[in-house]
Amino acid sequence: MYRMMVADYDSPSYFVATAAVKLGFFKKEGLDVEFVAEYGAKNGPERLRDGYIHFFGGPAFAATRAFPAWKGVRLVAALAQHSYWFMGLRKDINIRRGDIKALRGLRISSSFAFPRTALRHMLIQAGIDVDHDEVCIVESLPSKSETHSLDGLRALQENHADGFWGNGMRLALAEKAGIAKLHLDLRRGDGPPGAQHYNFAALAMTEKLIEEEPGLAAAAVRALVATQKALKANPALAKKVGDELFPGEEADMIPILVGRDAPFYDATITFEAIDGLNQFAIANGLLEAPLAYEQIVATQFKDIWRI
Repeated sequence: MYRMMVADYDSPSYFVATAAVKLGFFKKEGLDVEFVAEYGAKNGPERLRDGYIHFFGGPAFAATRAFPAWKGVRLVAALAQHSYWFMGLRKDINIRRGDIKALRGLRISSSFAFPRTALRHMLIQAGIDVDHDEVCIVESLPSKSETHSLDGLRALQENHADGFWGNGMRLALAEKAGIAKLHLDLRRGDGPPGAQHYNFAALAMTEKLIEEEPGLAAAAVRALVATQKALKANPALAKKVGDELFPGEEADMIPILVGRDAPFYDATITFEAIDGLNQFAIANGLLEAPLAYEQIVATQFKDIWRI
């Protein structure tokens, strides 16, 4: 029995990894994998390091929290291409979509340290003086549940912030409630140059497990690729997973969000993506110097990415 955890299990960001287990694609590869339905952003990389889980689906750079400078961990496949962060603003704020400098004077909420680091980095790249509170980054209100997708909506409803930064489910819930509108979508080209490549969703495994069980890692990559193809062909498959794992109305929304993101479902880890990770990491003190592609990526599985 192997275990899988993702950073945020009620989010579309890492959904391919979740669906690979729940829709039976790991089983088709002969793998018995248990999905651990916990909020992996809190301790997923540490549980990978300690051997409690064998696969972690999350932000490509998250694993370095437990494996500094990528020592002992590798990315085996991308779950999807490009940065998956969005910014939503209160609907009555009258500024042009994508205009970052127009955010001056506003409060933007964000959950957890890594997304806040990315938000700060993006604002600075766009010429905002964050240190002098031209834009005030505020921590999200404490969540009332294990899931965090309502954080953005609550921040606006309770006047904790004027906007929020986070995944696609946060934005979709706030839009559906009629209180928010899309301002930035990094995956589709909003933000300063290079913002698409701050991050991407990926599956990480320890180097030790890859070396000891290369067949396991190869089968896992094949399962991800098959899941990506299936969801591209029929996003409605996501509803089965949503009904089991997602709270409330999120179960109905996940097929829509999967359909929106499906064009970016590609397991390939590009050199451009790794160069973007390196630049982001160095700028934010996460690395001292860029690492070679093969120091981050398990290149032996590249032929499986496009089967």
